[in-house]
Amino acid sequence: MKINIKRIDNDFNMEAINEDGNSLLMDGAEDIGGHGKGMRPMQLLLAAVGGCSAIDVILILKKQKQIIESFEIEVDGEREKIEDYNLFRDICLHFKIKGQVDFDKAERAVKLSIEKYCSVSKTLEPTSKITYKISIN
Repeated sequence: MKINIKRIDNDFNMEAINEDGNSLLMDGAEDIGGHGKGMRPMQLLLAAVGGCSAIDVILILKKQKQIIESFEIEVDGEREKIEDYNLFRDICLHFKIKGQVDFDKAERAVKLSIEKYCSVSKTLEPTSKITYKISIN
C-alpha cells in the first residue's frame, strides 16, 4: 500500500493520492496557518476508523439479509496531550441505521467490527478506548 502526498499551496494544503488515483485534501489547523481547504490528519484518523467499521458492519448486515435504507456513523474523539503531541484516548462511534434491521444483529455486527475485523480500530486500540452506540430507525 502506498500513498503519495503533494503540497499544493505555500502553506499546509496537501493532496494525498492512492495507488488507484483516488485523492483527498488535507490542511493544517488555522491556528498554525492552515486555510480549511481539507481535513486535518487527526480528523482523517477518525474518518478512517468510522469508514473501516462501516464497511465491516454493512458487509455483515448484508450477509444476514438485513435491509439497510440509510447508514451513518458519527465519530467523536477526545484527545489527551502527552508531551508535545496529542493522542486520542476516547473514541465513540455512533451508528445510525435506518431500514429493516434487527437491533441484535446490528449490535453483533458492530461488536465484531470493533473487536475483531476493523484494522484501524485494532491499530488505535493500544492508546484509545473505543466505544459505540447504535440507533436503529
